[in-house]
Amino acid sequence: MGIHDGHRDRMKAEFLQGGLTSFSDPRALELLLFYTRMQGDVNPTAHTLLDTFGSLSGVMDADVSDLMAVPGVGQNTAILLKLIPAMASRYLSSRTREDVIVRSSADLRDLFFPCFFGARNEMTYLACFDAKLKLLGVRKLREGGPNSTEIDPRQIAAAALSYNASAVVLAHNHTSGVCTPSSADISSTRTLLQSLRGIDIYLYDHIIMTDDDMVSMRDSGYLEAAY
Repeated sequence: MGIHDGHRDRMKAEFLQGGLTSFSDPRALELLLFYTRMQGDVNPTAHTLLDTFGSLSGVMDADVSDLMAVPGVGQNTAILLKLIPAMASRYLSSRTREDVIVRSSADLRDLFFPCFFGARNEMTYLACFDAKLKLLGVRKLREGGPNSTEIDPRQIAAAALSYNASAVVLAHNHTSGVCTPSSADISSTRTLLQSLRGIDIYLYDHIIMTDDDMVSMRDSGYLEAAY
């Protein structure tokens, strides 16, 4: 038995009893690293990762090549670190998309939050609904750089028609942390509304999200002004 085996067992038991509530970020990361380094002390590696990237989210958001530049971090560790937020997003999505019926913008926030969880690039998603606003499906339309998304009415129309949708909701994120619609957001949304109207598809809303905030263009009156 290795010198650190008892320590590992105690940390695992602590997690099973109370989750991560009592864990500091270095200890939580250390627990995760147990599963890529089966023996030895991984606490120094956890601290080095946090010192290098500034925070737990910084570690998870780092590029694989940058992670592997940290001493003690191999490909398996780097992949596991990237897998955690990706699996969290998939988990949240699987919990929120069953039998979704939109009744308010809060429902839309719950629907789209997993799509943008941990995102560092701007992305655009389209949710398609039947006439009763029951969810038919969600499709990722585009991913750009930190400040680059475009609305393509033809791509959106094709996606909506593929679901035989009666209504759609567009969503994109602002990586700046400010979710106020830009003039380009407003103009392109109104153009899209008119384009979809021509094929009898209702643009119910356009949601703009950041990590901790959301703006509904419907609630804010931007879509109403286009009718």
